[in-house]
Amino acid sequence: MTPTSLSHARDAGLDAFPERQGGGVVRGQVLGGDFRFRSESAALLRLVEQAYAGLPPHRLPGDAPVFEVELRLAPRLAATDGGEPPPVRMQSGAGLLCGVMDASNYVVLSPEQGRALVVASQDMLDRAYYLRYELIEFAVFMLAARRQGLVPLHGACVGRHGRGVLLMGESGAGKSTLALHSLLHGLDFLAEDAVFVHPEHMLATGVANFLHMRPEALQLVDDPAAKRWIAQAPMIRRRSGVEKHEADLRQWPGACAVAPLALVGAVLVSAERAGDASALLQAIPADEAAARLASDQPYAASQPGWQRFLQRLAPLGVHVLRRGDHPRDSVDALLALLG
Repeated sequence: MTPTSLSHARDAGLDAFPERQGGGVVRGQVLGGDFRFRSESAALLRLVEQAYAGLPPHRLPGDAPVFEVELRLAPRLAATDGGEPPPVRMQSGAGLLCGVMDASNYVVLSPEQGRALVVASQDMLDRAYYLRYELIEFAVFMLAARRQGLVPLHGACVGRHGRGVLLMGESGAGKSTLALHSLLHGLDFLAEDAVFVHPEHMLATGVANFLHMRPEALQLVDDPAAKRWIAQAPMIRRRSGVEKHEADLRQWPGACAVAPLALVGAVLVSAERAGDASALLQAIPADEAAARLASDQPYAASQPGWQRFLQRLAPLGVHVLRRGDHPRDSVDALLALLG
């Protein structure tokens, strides 16, 4: 945990996550759950801390479930080129969920028992991005969503004064850029890539640890300090081949939403330019919204809470947000929704 993330948590009056305990245990609250990570590997526990240190402990209605995640470090693979590992394949059966890269890198979890086993070969420590996002995060996200009945959405969420708006849309539409500019204009940052919604109470939670930004998007950042913060961040390469800066949000003062946000609506972010600033935000008719959302969120649409989520979202409204001349125009449109 960095001194910066610790000070931000203290300033907000929060218990900083994670709490390092004896016996190879790291404990803290993520996505409404009380997570306890156990490992004999200090390197794996450091990755947990890098992912979740300094985040506010979001609480959802009801008692926080306890989740146990064991992390095991397997021997280095005999043959590896150090490049991109195989993509994770999801399998399920007998009450278990599995995410499998290969025989030495996989996750097995039981949502009912609230337990997961993450196994990673030693060479994966050299490819920490994939280990963190595709194995450790797989376990955390699946346990939290399945046990608490959360709807997992691919998208971002920003807000203010406890109210939030979902940002969804195709990859490359500009969700991350819009989330960044929302942050720079004083909005609370909840999540950039994965949002989890309690469908009954329409509360959104997420993990505001990193922001991923294409280098070319920096030309639209007017704040010199923000531009330096992102430009100095390390580069990661996604499976699509796109390279992005991975900027630590915990190094930017006041970035994270300190509690789940009550949703006031959803926006499908479009790469299409609007004819004028007044036409950026357009409501989607109620009879079209469900189909548009299901098309944008195929995995979430297969989950048990999806229909209830749609029912609760319908009166709030779904909009399309087209691009203006500058991202601040889109931020102004979001502020109009947030009230």
